[in-house]
Amino acid sequence: MARLAIPTRDDAPAEAQAELDAVHARLGVVPALYRLLSTAPDILAGFQSFSSHLDRVVDVKLRERLALALAQHSACDYSLAAHNWLAINTARISPDEIARNRQGVSSDPVYAAALRFAVAVAQTKGHVDDGVIAAARDAGFSDADLVALVALTAQNLFTNMLNSLARTEPDFPRCAALAPPEPAS
Repeated sequence: MARLAIPTRDDAPAEAQAELDAVHARLGVVPALYRLLSTAPDILAGFQSFSSHLDRVVDVKLRERLALALAQHSACDYSLAAHNWLAINTARISPDEIARNRQGVSSDPVYAAALRFAVAVAQTKGHVDDGVIAAARDAGFSDADLVALVALTAQNLFTNMLNSLARTEPDFPRCAALAPPEPAS
């Protein structure tokens, strides 16, 4: 059971209704995350604006891969369920690749570098080794791209923490747990 109030779409504050309408228009539903955010209408509006800008600079396949890696890292059941569903149905990522992404890796070297970078940023709270930045640059990421990856990492950590705090019940099919990745040798 949720620890924070998550209103129904109709019970959300009037100030949040336009934002929830926009979510519904985009997704066809209003997921629990957005209804939870609606309890603080200005936060919902800011989240929506931030997300919109990130959507313009980071492609959906990378956004969903990164979200899966960070949801797994954060052990956020809600985000794992939501991003697993979005990875399959929006980004068209294969189940095998989703399993890799949840472990912070990818069969694609560019996505793999981005995931390593994002997970390292999350683990170290931004205090990454120079080698992590060099590896991302070697994969083709510019300084502007790294700023976008940190922004996307922060956005995902925010939703992971909020959903974990609230104990938001997934409104997407739940994911099976994955064993932690094997330590690098």
